[in-house]
Order: sequence, then structure tokens, then C-alpha cells
Amino acid sequence: MRIRATIAVPAVSAAAAALLLTAPQSQAATGPARPARCAEKALTVRAKAAAADPTVVRMSVTNAGGRACVVDRVPTVTFGDLDGAALPVPEGGTGGHRLSAGGTAYADVRTIGDPADPEARRVGSLTVAASAAHWGRSFTAARLGTGREVLVWEPVTTWWQPTAAAADRAIGLS
Repeated sequence: MRIRATIAVPAVSAAAAALLLTAPQSQAATGPARPARCAEKALTVRAKAAAADPTVVRMSVTNAGGRACVVDRVPTVTFGDLDGAALPVPEGGTGGHRLSAGGTAYADVRTIGDPADPEARRVGSLTVAASAAHWGRSFTAARLGTGREVLVWEPVTTWWQPTAAAADRAIGLS
């Protein structure tokens, strides 16, 4: 005598089956695609020294594009012709930060811990890029509001934050 096995198969509508068959494999397996990297031309970058503390520069990046996109979790901040960039605080700044269409993110950079530090370097500008692959936008010291130069020694920057107040808290301004 043969035993007949039956397997229950969930019913799938013809429309759902057609969607699964026509969707790209990446979407069929993982769901909707993540936003693409932001094109530099779709971003507006701003920077200005904090009135309360001229060693802190407040930065923002706005997605002027029509779709959400991703920038690096931490802005790339470089100083004049000096080598290197500000280090992220906290560490572990790899990854992305999602900007909605028209959305803005904020970050702060502390250029120097003690302006009287004899190790301080002096530069005429700093450059802010939302992603390391971007050229970024340069700001002169006068445009930033730091006088004729920007003092630099062991600079640190925050991750992109949802508000300017959150960036200020992350760098230690109240």
C-alpha cells in the first residue's frame, strides 16, 4: 500500500506572483532598495563659527535633491594645506547618514582645545565635505567668523545630527 503525502502550499495571488517574478533579485530578497549616495551637486554645505565659542565651527548639509540619499556618518573636515582631517567623536564614524529630500543634518567641529596652545597651527580656511569622496566646500577664516585665521590642533568633529542643538551637545556646548 502506498502512502500519499500532501503538502500544504500557501496560496499566492497571481498579482503577487507576477510582482515577485518581475522584481529585481535584490528587492525580491531584501525589500526596497536603500537610498543611493548623495551626489555632491545635490548638497548645500554651510559652516560658521559658534558665537559662544570661536574654536567651534557649526556645519550643516542640506539635500536639495528630490529623493532621499546617504552621506557619510561623519563630515570630512580639513584645514588649509595641513594633512589629515578632524577625528570623529565618538569614534567609529564609518557608515552612512540618511538625508530625506529637503532634509538637513548638523555637525560641529572643535578646531583646537586651547587657543593658547603653543602647538597650534594657523590656516586661512577649512573645507567641509559631506562624504570623503566629495571635494567639499571651502570657507575662509573671515567667512567663518574666526578672524584672519583658524587655529588648529587635534581637531574633532561630531557625527551628523538631526538638529544643531544635538550637534552642540555632542561637542560639549550647552
